[in-house]
Amino acid sequence: MAGRLFALFGGLASFGIGNMAQGNSVAHALEASFGISRLVTGIVLAVITGAVILGGLKSIANVTEILVPFMALFYMVGAIAVLITNVEKILPALGLIISQAFTGTAAAGGFAGATVLMTITTGVARGVFSHEAGLGSAPIVHATARVEHPVQQGLWGIFEVFMDTLVMCTLTALAIIMTGAWQTGKSGAELTAMAFNQGIPGWGTYVVSIGVVLFAYATILAWQYYGEKCWEYLFGSAVRLPYRIIWLPIIVLGCLGKLNFVWELSDTLNGLMAIPNLIALLGLSPVIFRLTSEYFTKRV
Repeated sequence: MAGRLFALFGGLASFGIGNMAQGNSVAHALEASFGISRLVTGIVLAVITGAVILGGLKSIANVTEILVPFMALFYMVGAIAVLITNVEKILPALGLIISQAFTGTAAAGGFAGATVLMTITTGVARGVFSHEAGLGSAPIVHATARVEHPVQQGLWGIFEVFMDTLVMCTLTALAIIMTGAWQTGKSGAELTAMAFNQGIPGWGTYVVSIGVVLFAYATILAWQYYGEKCWEYLFGSAVRLPYRIIWLPIIVLGCLGKLNFVWELSDTLNGLMAIPNLIALLGLSPVIFRLTSEYFTKRV
């Protein structure tokens, strides 16, 4: 039962976190930086996505294994450049993060009791959106890997969370705070682009825009596969082609949608997906502990 619920919610969530939210980020970034119409962005993104996903898993893997390392390095170099140009502000920025973590500034207002709750809720939602830990989505593709022991692949999953959240997101947060962009009232990719452009004038906008496009495109490809496997589990292999066809116009809708609505929809679907997965993880925890102990015991 948990497996079917997970597949249902995972299939629905794929249209949010992995499709509409990604397209929306790209559309807003390109519109703010270059004045490109969101409709044009949606159509182009749908076309180049369709060119890959209609080829199946192998085609997706061939594209993402090139994109992911390049985009991570490209974005990190840009973020580090922003930090270097404002190096004297790093410690004050870290202090501000710590001092304001549970205040009205972090939670965007509200009375005392709701402030902390709002802060935690928003923080957890954005963290899950970033690294997907607890959703059960990444294991769908991790399960296709060939390794000597399952814990070995699990450690790569932990490394992904570390790089994505502790490294990439921290660099982004510091850049936004150090440049003062966080006080402008902007949000999403537009906020990050503003911060980078203040840190490295003339180049920052391009770094963020290219980075957002590459990150989002890789995520769209990956989540299309996640969602396809969820629906396939429920309805069989016949669902593959219809799902891929439906996937493409949803990208365009995401690009045209309002930022807040798309994020709220994604957060809701993510929560539904996480519930059966976390329950299953609790039930399987004895197996996880046993395999982990077995793996590290053998290595020692």
